[in-house]
Amino acid sequence: MSTGDDFLLVGAGLLAGVVGTAGGITSLVSYPALLAVGISPLLASMTNIVALVACLPGSALSSRTELRGRAQWLRKWCIVSVAGGAAGAALLLSTPAGIFARVVPVLLVLAALSLLAQPRLSAWQAGRLARPERVVLPVGVFATSLYSGYFGAGSGVMTLALVLLAVDQHVARANALKNMLIGVATVVSAAAFVLFGRVVWPAAAALALGAFAGSTIGPVVARSVPGTVLRVLVALTGIGLAVRLWVAPS
Repeated sequence: MSTGDDFLLVGAGLLAGVVGTAGGITSLVSYPALLAVGISPLLASMTNIVALVACLPGSALSSRTELRGRAQWLRKWCIVSVAGGAAGAALLLSTPAGIFARVVPVLLVLAALSLLAQPRLSAWQAGRLARPERVVLPVGVFATSLYSGYFGAGSGVMTLALVLLAVDQHVARANALKNMLIGVATVVSAAAFVLFGRVVWPAAAALALGAFAGSTIGPVVARSVPGTVLRVLVALTGIGLAVRLWVAPS
């Protein structure tokens, strides 16, 4: 890697950290940046997940207001998220690259549509599921965390849609919880890739440096932007990434 590649990845990490922790798609920026410096798709996916571990401490520091009083909830559901992240990492390590490239766009579109329809879905859910944590959350948290460990691009959209639907309809608070769930899933899947996969460490380090800085800014953005606007923007970026990955999955 050249000095120019390092600067590109630090800048991409900074932007990715802001976008991802504000409710958007971290890998919309970071994953293409890794491809741009010549890293192969499967290797880029592993390197990307390892680098984005840096978003967890940054977003936690910046979201203390939204996370206040949520420690017990997080302890419970982060265990599920850890299990999902481990399963996703195992799946990626054993899956041919061509298969996972075609699964991702479909999942992204479903998540984006769910996000756009969130107010209606929440109203429907409230009338039918008195205890969504018994039905929606166990399956949803495990599935989104599995996907986060499997590929990651768009997992924030999926998890934000889930939290808005089943936990908290306030976008900034839901976004903070989403960041924590995604963060712990990322940590466990990253550990698996370090032990059993292949990581391009110079690229991971440069990307992580920028991602940490950006992740301290993202929650502030989410706190400042109107919830409806943020929800629509996140959904549209999810659909855009889905189209891009479908047309050119590598």
